[in-house]
Amino acid sequence: MSEANSHARLCVPICEKRASQLPPSLTRAARLADIIELRLDCLDDSELPSALRDLPALVNSSPRHLILTLRPAAEDGQSEPGMLARLAFWTNHFPGEETSHHVFADLELDLAELFYRGEQEGKEKTLDWDRVICSHHDFAGVPADLEQIYERMKSTPARVLKLAVRANEITDCIPVFRLLERARQSGREMIAIAMGTAGIMTRILGPSRGAFLTYGSLDAEHATAPGQIGVEALRHLYHLGQLDEQTAITGLLGLPVLHSVSPHMHNAAFHARGLNAVYLPFEVRDAEGFLRRMVHPRTREMDWNLRGLSVTAPHKLEVMKHLDWVDQSAHEIGAVNTIVIENGELHGYNTDAAALLAPLEQKVGPISELRVAVIGAGGAARGALWGLQRAGARVTLFARNTVRAEALAAEFSTPCEQLEGALFDGFDIVINATPLGTRGASEHETPAVAGQLRGARLAYDLVYNPAETLFMREAREAGCASLGGLPMLAAQAAAQFKFWTSEEAPFELMSEAARDALENRG
Repeated sequence: MSEANSHARLCVPICEKRASQLPPSLTRAARLADIIELRLDCLDDSELPSALRDLPALVNSSPRHLILTLRPAAEDGQSEPGMLARLAFWTNHFPGEETSHHVFADLELDLAELFYRGEQEGKEKTLDWDRVICSHHDFAGVPADLEQIYERMKSTPARVLKLAVRANEITDCIPVFRLLERARQSGREMIAIAMGTAGIMTRILGPSRGAFLTYGSLDAEHATAPGQIGVEALRHLYHLGQLDEQTAITGLLGLPVLHSVSPHMHNAAFHARGLNAVYLPFEVRDAEGFLRRMVHPRTREMDWNLRGLSVTAPHKLEVMKHLDWVDQSAHEIGAVNTIVIENGELHGYNTDAAALLAPLEQKVGPISELRVAVIGAGGAARGALWGLQRAGARVTLFARNTVRAEALAAEFSTPCEQLEGALFDGFDIVINATPLGTRGASEHETPAVAGQLRGARLAYDLVYNPAETLFMREAREAGCASLGGLPMLAAQAAAQFKFWTSEEAPFELMSEAARDALENRG
């Protein structure tokens, strides 16, 4: 086994229903993993005897170290029959010296305590505690007695302590990292994970902060816990093995965030430039709490090398009141999509408006005096109105909800019209600044159909996923040229990259990374 101070061990769990599926899954996992977890509790009850019969051969044939896990069903584990069954299982099947290499047994805290009390009372059966991972799981949240649970685990002789709790808000990661640091300072090896999408950062950053290992699934279908990331992404998107405590951290603040291709763009750019930096998805419900407790250098409760954030819906407006300084253009637009941590302060910028114009002007040339229709009344529309007016375009706002849109139109002194029944003949450019057409629930929707778009010169969709939206297909049917949102996405990301690193971004590489990510999602 590697030494305790080695980091970035990646464990791939195998969770199969049939014993016959274990050998091929083990072979597949061995190509990607440093350690493999055999989840014996995933097997159908009728399959467990067969698996146990073949287990010694399977263990000795594995090219990787293993973890054996037999987690009880929640309703059975604490009952007396359940406890006796668990005790009997590990008494009979605890990995011994006959295995060709190191095999761990993952024992729940209550069971580890029971074995340890038995040893202290002088009973014959003893465990090789160097093979024990003492674990505690809470799939509901962070328990109020987390510190006491940790102390109980620490009181056992288990080589590795494991805590996995549910993060319902990203600030739930704070106590997880805190315990990981306590374990490191006391010389105990530990796995500490916040499950769920709000806890993803613990899975990526844990090894760089001393975690014994992190878990990565073979693929999305084989994830064994909420928020578990694919092993390929951990190795090749987040470059897990290259992260350390000096790594500069950036990421996307939003809700939701897992659909975003921004990690693909930024991490590809960091890697290409040889920078010790990483970009993470931060699922945040309470923006104020996140900025105060985890981001702002004066008030944050964890020590990490955070350099900046991208900001997406629904927080672009909310974050502004929590920043120390906001760029004038972002003030005028009324939204911040970029935060830079500079000299102990949070500075806000907006890179969306310039990014919207760059591919548009590349496509049609100068837009001064062109007639432009903007569909929408949200944050994207605000940025579009500000940028287009600054470039001298003649803009008209269209929306389904004209009450909301009229307030926005008045703010920018632009006409506002009802979208329903609107015809865009005579407009040079029609911009979709709504989320309609985004992959998912609204993928088969469009703010305008071919009959409305006929006569327009260009249809510009700010949606980037999928690469060709229904709006763009309707434009093609109407005889219009079309432009998708991916060039804008890459342009705003490139500007953020420069804010955070003071280096020019590899724009084409970032665009290619985003395209590849979208194509791989089907």
